[in-house]
Amino acid sequence: MISDDWRRTVSERGPDPFPPEGVDLERPSVARVYDFLLGGSANWAIDREFGEKVLAGFPLLKSVAVANRLFLHRAVRHLVRLGVRQFVDIGSGIPTMGNTHQIADEVAADSRVVYVDNEPVAVAHSRYLLDNQGDPRRHAVVRGDMRDPDGLWEQVADTGVIDFAEPVALLLVAVLHIQQPGHDGTDIGPAAVARYRELLGSGSYLVISQVTDEGVPPELEDKLAELKEMYDRSTSPVVWRSQREIRALLGDFELVEPGMTWTPLWHPEESGPGAPVITFAQPEESVIWAGVGKKP
Repeated sequence: MISDDWRRTVSERGPDPFPPEGVDLERPSVARVYDFLLGGSANWAIDREFGEKVLAGFPLLKSVAVANRLFLHRAVRHLVRLGVRQFVDIGSGIPTMGNTHQIADEVAADSRVVYVDNEPVAVAHSRYLLDNQGDPRRHAVVRGDMRDPDGLWEQVADTGVIDFAEPVALLLVAVLHIQQPGHDGTDIGPAAVARYRELLGSGSYLVISQVTDEGVPPELEDKLAELKEMYDRSTSPVVWRSQREIRALLGDFELVEPGMTWTPLWHPEESGPGAPVITFAQPEESVIWAGVGKKP
């Protein structure tokens, strides 16, 4: 569970702000619900209502979300210590609870980050954050579609922030369990990831985390099935992959120790001094399988 000193509520909040152009408030948004689960405020009543319904059936989900965010933090810290200075964060979401450039800058002040998302609120908030706390020479945000790897790669290159001749860490954290429909409606997420592996240069890294329904405690199997049904019905459809399928997303990349594992077990020593304490009765309750691979 999440330690008491990390619990944040949105009590006495005022009315929701007017949404940015292009925001759909007829359905809850995956990005805004995730923001709600992390304790953020960039969400609307429809997102909070859905989030509360989800938590009623799966109370651990808030801890699952925070544990996944902490995996992102630890992966970024670890890669910076390995010498990586460039990050492309696809599906970066709404800036909540520590962002990639903030974590990277804690270790090396010369790191460079480009955020990519297709959700208008996520992009608007990221731009606001970078306008106030970023460095335009080292940080940028683009609105792009991960299903178009070549087009997205061009958008990132156009920012002038990333030098693709040098190693890059590509972050696909908690994004691939959201279905990525192609023209015929089938999920093309794995095919898109395969193209990203081709686009990455030698010495680059791929960071992945994804919900799995394999190897979780038996009592969570039904909860994950119910969670999928709720998301499929009310917001973006999701897909739970097996551990083997998630490992396959890294292709022939060499796994960084400790290999594929549950989010709380990936380099816990890289947790920051102010990181919240997340405890599960067993690591499998985190339900997210994660790993980092290096391109030969």
